[in-house]
Amino acid sequence: MDPPNEPSHTMSDAGAWASEYHAPVMAKEVVDVFRGCGVVLDGTLGGGGHALALLESGVRVIGIDRDPDAVAAARERLAAYETAGRFRAIVANFAALDDVVDLTDARFDGVLLDLGVSSHQLDDLARGFSFREGAALDMRMDGKGNAGGPSAAALLQEADERTLTQIFREYGDEPRALKLAREIVRRRERRPFITSDDLVGAIRAVLGAPPRTGPAVFARLFQAVRIAVNDELGALERALPSLRDRLTPGGVIAVIAYHSGEDRIVKQTFRAWSTTCTCPPRQPVCTCGGRALGTTITRKAATASQAEVAVNSRARSAHLRAWRSAA
Repeated sequence: MDPPNEPSHTMSDAGAWASEYHAPVMAKEVVDVFRGCGVVLDGTLGGGGHALALLESGVRVIGIDRDPDAVAAARERLAAYETAGRFRAIVANFAALDDVVDLTDARFDGVLLDLGVSSHQLDDLARGFSFREGAALDMRMDGKGNAGGPSAAALLQEADERTLTQIFREYGDEPRALKLAREIVRRRERRPFITSDDLVGAIRAVLGAPPRTGPAVFARLFQAVRIAVNDELGALERALPSLRDRLTPGGVIAVIAYHSGEDRIVKQTFRAWSTTCTCPPRQPVCTCGGRALGTTITRKAATASQAEVAVNSRARSAHLRAWRSAA
């Protein structure tokens, strides 16, 4: 079976590339950013929604994801493109691309990162990303039980009060982070943290019962724990320079971020790469010999349309930024 020569839908269709696994955010904008590219690395393959949109636009795609379930779902969905030699999928972490033997010395015309978790990961209670009743506290991106660090349950059980406070304050923007950390420490002395109910109970004990707490609050604080479990901000900071160095001249990096900390890292990194001089502002003569590594394409982060948000609420917090390397 050959891949279709023409898309089966228009680019303006909201959710046109969605599947049961995941609904890709701002897929049309992603296609526009990479228009004219030959090969794009989709560093967060997920269910293959962005990859499908890029393939339909004529781009060849190499997709990687640290979650084996995501890679399997994408390969099944994009089998025709894989058979045709236009798509390839590998289980790997974008933050450790240099460790991927199959991609040694590989160069790309574009690199895409769609940060955060997929709809499938949130819906699968066994993966432990959800605050729904009875969900396991796991949250490891590479799959439950796989190597790669402690689970959310282990983190909540073992981290000291200072570390927990930092997690909820810096990753969750929680003003009562210290009180929440102390409540967790107090509760775990009586019984271990095992399911979402344990963390929800601690949050309610500190922040109050509904309506003071609800889905938005739980989502924010569970996200903070997930970011800590997977070292998501640290991984992003380390990955961006490595991914930049894999670009061909004039290549593009695009990142979709859903957390203010992620977006801040991307914004500041792209700005630094686009700066010609790094000397102190008051230094009269430039001595750094600085040369901009490229140009920021998006002066202001792109956001999803109201129409897309109406059908995919996850798109509400998405910020897309893009940068082009010097030719």
